[in-house]
Amino acid sequence: MLQLNIKSFSYSEKEILKNISFQLKKGEHLAVLGESGCGKSTLLHLIYGLLHLEHGSIFWNKNELLGPTHNLVPGEDFIKLVAQEFNVMPFISVAENIASHLPRLDTQKDAERVSELLKVVDLEDFKDIKVKNLSGGQKQRVALAKALANRPELLLLDEPFSNIDTFRKNKLRRSLFNYLKQHDISCITATHDSEEALAFSDTILMLKNGAVEAYGETEDVYNTINSEYQAGFFGEVNTLPSKLFSSEEIAEELILLPHQLRYSKVETTLQVVVKKSFFKGSYYLIQSLWKEKNIFFNHNEKLKQNTKTYLTKK
Repeated sequence: MLQLNIKSFSYSEKEILKNISFQLKKGEHLAVLGESGCGKSTLLHLIYGLLHLEHGSIFWNKNELLGPTHNLVPGEDFIKLVAQEFNVMPFISVAENIASHLPRLDTQKDAERVSELLKVVDLEDFKDIKVKNLSGGQKQRVALAKALANRPELLLLDEPFSNIDTFRKNKLRRSLFNYLKQHDISCITATHDSEEALAFSDTILMLKNGAVEAYGETEDVYNTINSEYQAGFFGEVNTLPSKLFSSEEIAEELILLPHQLRYSKVETTLQVVVKKSFFKGSYYLIQSLWKEKNIFFNHNEKLKQNTKTYLTKK
């Protein structure tokens, strides 16, 4: 449904995005993963139509989206953007905020729709509270509900859970992304949260300095990590020579996440000295040293500082 090809986009003389192409089908969820300043928000603003794309094209169902130079009011009716600055009205209630995007032709139908969306964002107990009295995270959830009011065909989310506490965030993400799937609403989320990207996206577009660092189905991107930058989104990064784990003399650096190394009861070619054990709930993240280089691995028990131990690759 969405076909995007950005050859180049710049603010003044500074190039922000370059050589980005992808397609998004109906009901699919794409996570745009990248560090701050890599162009994630700019990409969403281009798709929505807030910025003019001179070098490239954006199509929706074979119709080109021409942006602010063509539309008197920037933005497309069938797309909704939830930006980092919440689009909410502070002096009316949560329910009235959501209803402001409804046609107001059938009062009963509108009330049912508002109730449905209050449930999706878990704000049923706050329906009559003025938005000015809500926390930042609650305002963010109001903005999400408003964006869904008219069932957009494409939802653009820019760090949509940044102000929401972990407990509420996990529940909200499940509720929201399940709702989008049930109603075949396509979604693009700009985030730096790899856990969110892995759990809820069909595909990942990873950006670095405004260009594509990796793109593909979520599991494929994760299973084919080939740089420290890519690995850094998913945990601590270990770089080790491959000859440590093989008899072949191959001059190659392996990029390994902590779960890809394991404690060995028998002697191996990789001996490390334990420096610190970080409790992670169901396991410990162990920081160790090998030739003055930090090496991280997971273990089911806390290890004593300065203990020498052996590691092997899973």
